[in-house]
Amino acid sequence: MKAVITVTGKDKVGIIALTSAKCAEYGANIVDISQTVMKDYFAMIMLVELGGLAVDFARFADSMSRVGKENGVDIRVMHEDIFNSMHRI
Repeated sequence: MKAVITVTGKDKVGIIALTSAKCAEYGANIVDISQTVMKDYFAMIMLVELGGLAVDFARFADSMSRVGKENGVDIRVMHEDIFNSMHRI
């Protein structure tokens, strides 16, 4: 199983470190990552493998969202099944 994580917000030092550390804490393995800074705005998309997840998916997603809010960025986690269903023609 995989998930797509998006992170957006004002650019500042440590956003990638924060997100990747939280993924590692819960056992989500980063498979691919793309990030960019447009003027003062940071945007990142990560694909993570959930096979080693130490908690259930809902708790992982809620925790990622909470850590984002605590640090001034928006972090959203979408299970690949939902992502694929939304983008199927």
